Amino acid sequence: MTRMNRRSLLKTGAATFAATSLGAPLIAQDRSLKIGSYGGYFENSFKEHVYPAFTEATGIVVESVTQPNSTDWLVTMQQATAAGSVPADLSLYARDTLIKASRIGGLLQSLDLSAMPATSNLDPYFVFEGNEGPLGVGAMSWFSAMVINPGEVDAPTSWADFWDSSIYEASLGLSSNYNSQFLDIVAATFFEGEATFATQDGIVALVEKAAEIKPNVALWWSAESQMEQSMKNGDVIGGQYYLDVANLMMADGFPIQPIFPKEGNPQDYGSWCLSSLSEKSAEAAEFINFSSDPATQALMSRMIGTAPLVDKSATDLTDEEFAFVSGTPAIKPAYEAYLDNETFIKETWDKMLAGA
Repeated sequence: MTRMNRRSLLKTGAATFAATSLGAPLIAQDRSLKIGSYGGYFENSFKEHVYPAFTEATGIVVESVTQPNSTDWLVTMQQATAAGSVPADLSLYARDTLIKASRIGGLLQSLDLSAMPATSNLDPYFVFEGNEGPLGVGAMSWFSAMVINPGEVDAPTSWADFWDSSIYEASLGLSSNYNSQFLDIVAATFFEGEATFATQDGIVALVEKAAEIKPNVALWWSAESQMEQSMKNGDVIGGQYYLDVANLMMADGFPIQPIFPKEGNPQDYGSWCLSSLSEKSAEAAEFINFSSDPATQALMSRMIGTAPLVDKSATDLTDEEFAFVSGTPAIKPAYEAYLDNETFIKETWDKMLAGA
């Protein structure tokens, strides 16, 4: 997933990470698992912190496989399945890509949740059910968030405050991408949430409401570096940005503060999915069970910067550690609507940005 690939940029030294040896006792060498994850800092963090802990706990050796974004990986897995090969037993799929894979059929193997008791720690929303049964179990999540310059404005209580031109005229930074989840924010703030995407009239209403904020937008950013620099320079004093990056910037002393307003912030997540041709369902079940354990969720929050999919009270994360990667409430994006009405949403959004 493109949004997950940005994690490779979070630390400039990521490329210098040494590959981690995942050696295990010889008695366990016949148990192994190929796991795909997004490259750079993200994958290296799994190799350094998560996979060794799993191997130590189970004796199962992990072979790390570098995935591209979810859309490209889906194409790779389609081609591999047709050729009878298994590039990875377990892969990370974004929810929209998981929906696509489910609709295509034949690419994923249903999961036996009874062999993964720790998945009961997850909200049922993060267990994706296809026609064949459970096809994906949530691995980790991440938020985009409301951000402000606390030296310039008081913390808003609602996304609706950003429409106030007496405070935010020509001073906000928002993503220019139609599926950047700003429409989900509009839906949660002014309409009936995800249900508003069900009709074209509802989509038009969302975009028209988004158009009303245009006088307050100084930057429609297409690359996160643009928003980062604009916040650092004071060219914008608020907007929507990635929670973890905003917290890193704040820790480095830059004028930015992430906020969880009353409507919440959009939450995206990735799922572990098992290749339909994999013969490692038992090993995969052990890894998904391990991943779903609150201790592992907390480990990933600390070492990778992802938000846990279990309740904070089930982990040993401090309030500060939890706030660095997560918060409440969460806005769930209208994934299926973006797939089913992609052309209409994109064209309506682009016309709005162009002023038509």
